Amino acid sequence: MTNHIFAGVDLGASCTKVAILDAERKLLGYAVRKSGTDFAKTADICLKSALEMAMSQSAVGSPFPPSPGGRELEGGGLSTIERCVSTGYGRSTVAFSHETKTEIGCQARGCYHYYPMAMTIIDIGGQDNKIIKLDAQGRRLSFKMNRKCAAGTGAFLEEMSSRLEIPLEEMDALARTAENMVELGSYCTVFSATEVLEKIRQGEKVSDIVKGLFFSVIKRILEMDSLTEGVVMTGGVVAHNPYLVEMVKEITGGEILVPEFPQLTAAVGAALFARGEG
Repeated sequence: MTNHIFAGVDLGASCTKVAILDAERKLLGYAVRKSGTDFAKTADICLKSALEMAMSQSAVGSPFPPSPGGRELEGGGLSTIERCVSTGYGRSTVAFSHETKTEIGCQARGCYHYYPMAMTIIDIGGQDNKIIKLDAQGRRLSFKMNRKCAAGTGAFLEEMSSRLEIPLEEMDALARTAENMVELGSYCTVFSATEVLEKIRQGEKVSDIVKGLFFSVIKRILEMDSLTEGVVMTGGVVAHNPYLVEMVKEITGGEILVPEFPQLTAAVGAALFARGEG
């Protein structure tokens, strides 16, 4: 199985992530892209990009040979994958996928791959949050998900950055400069936007408001469920706003683990399922 490769696709409502693993579970290539409105096309683009990265890490001019049962992909070169599993909101739209799995299962499998221990996973995505608890063998004990409200998600921060006229990618650095923190009383995104504008009118510093927004995200999540001793944080919001991790650590007083690519854990988990790991 030395030259066999496996693909995992996490097609979320906000972003699509693809991970390519080899037979030894090594991450050969990956891609992240806004999902947009054409999920199938975005999945194809991400796969091609991830395969190109994987090809650059293989022997020069030596594509992986065809694998039994593999899917041929357009474009030549690194053109065959042994198996692909898709997950996430748009998992059923991935044309080249052999099988679909739930995002809870893939997130759990991906995190346990990096940290084989009992843990609580806090996943902060663009449209929802998840808290997943695993035992020491990686078996899921429980999970909770917030899907009914944008509060505490990436969509919440995106809306607030628009209201504050601050680029989303600058929010993390701005929160770090806060001398104080303006706590917001409302969880609702609509009401929070009104409250933020009122705080600005009252003369509060924007940096203090942004830190308050981060705290609002964390508070919302921590109220979903209790945390175990080992905590792993994942998701695109975590990847782009590492200050959230520092704030959680400060609030809880415990160690917080973050995978090298926190946005890819569900895609990695899907690729591990494709490899035959249950």
